[in-house]
Amino acid sequence: MRFSLSPLVSDVFILIYAIATLYLRFKLENEVLLSTTASLLVGFVFVFFIWVMIKAKVLNPNWFGLFKSKKQ
Repeated sequence: MRFSLSPLVSDVFILIYAIATLYLRFKLENEVLLSTTASLLVGFVFVFFIWVMIKAKVLNPNWFGLFKSKKQ
């Protein structure tokens, strides 16, 4: 049995993750003087991590019910 989060929990996790990673990127850019290329690379890694978790079916986003699911 694989670990899987419910759609609502997945949505909340992705929202909190996105806000936290944006805050971290802005903070790093100001304090460490991170270059634009390095910031884009860090952002890509953060997005890639979420994409892998969705593809592995750990996260099951429902996008807060904004889109119709394929099962309907």
